[in-house]
Amino acid sequence: MKVLVIGGTLFIGRALVASLAKAGHDVWIMHRGLKHDLGKKVGNIAADRNDADSVRSALASHRFDIVFDNVYDWERGTTAAQVEVAARAAGDRLHRYVFMSSVAAYGDGLNHHEGDALAPDDHPDLYVRNKAMSERLLFRMHQRNGFPVVTLRPPFIYGKGNPFYREAFFWDRLRENRSIILPGDGRRLMQFVHVNDLVEACMKVIDSPDTAGHAFNIANPRPVTQLEAVEAFAKAAGREAKIVRIPRDRILRAGGHPMGPKLYFGAYYDIPAITMVVNKAQRVLKFKPVEFGLGLKDTYRWYQRHSAFPKPDYGFEDELLAAAPAYVVEEF
Repeated sequence: MKVLVIGGTLFIGRALVASLAKAGHDVWIMHRGLKHDLGKKVGNIAADRNDADSVRSALASHRFDIVFDNVYDWERGTTAAQVEVAARAAGDRLHRYVFMSSVAAYGDGLNHHEGDALAPDDHPDLYVRNKAMSERLLFRMHQRNGFPVVTLRPPFIYGKGNPFYREAFFWDRLRENRSIILPGDGRRLMQFVHVNDLVEACMKVIDSPDTAGHAFNIANPRPVTQLEAVEAFAKAAGREAKIVRIPRDRILRAGGHPMGPKLYFGAYYDIPAITMVVNKAQRVLKFKPVEFGLGLKDTYRWYQRHSAFPKPDYGFEDELLAAAPAYVVEEF
């Protein structure tokens, strides 16, 4: 089949393109670049997915069987209207339009099932409301004319090639025998999925006969606490974690932010918990994710050879640690 991956040059997209090509599909990517490094057999379409005219013009001469819409513009946001342009421009022979959403689309709360309400249109977080509004628009298209949308809702994605400073944040500090700051009591829940498991789910939704019109939560079944996550990162690296608990309000008053630049716990890893139930994916897609510890060990091996993040600036963390002498160091 002729497959378009919107994006394709980063994290999820690279793994997905490789899997599609291996399966024998005619793979194309659409991104802003005039070329790519994904191999000669992968077609290239240059367009800014947030520019409606650019997308319509770029796709006018193509017809695709499958589209994977993976791109979100973190600087400008990607709205439901911009998603709709790509969905309508992709051609009239679509078998699946797979939209990469997020657990964030639920807005907040624990143990979400796919039928739960998504975040409202006036949610204060731009990313949350864009993902939720895009899903609602695509499912309205399905209800009105059978548009073959499938949406996937992953939580924190980990694995080789992660462009966000997340797993590597902890491994950089563990390798230098530094203390790791644990915000608050460390009990906030986190849920993960390996990038390869997410790609496998992508492949299954195009092969399974009755997935159009459905959303799927794609994640490891069991969430972990922040403390358990740090312990898992340490175990994967074969190191002991020295943990210093610092109250979250003290970190934030000092200027800390979950996305940086004064980062203290891995990019976006310290946010209120949103978790979900994955029974539907297990039942319909036969989804069987790799055990978290094993996936981390594989990722750590890649990190040792390929991590391209700049040398960390520990200045802010050192200030926090120096100002918190009463907090006991714990080793795990």
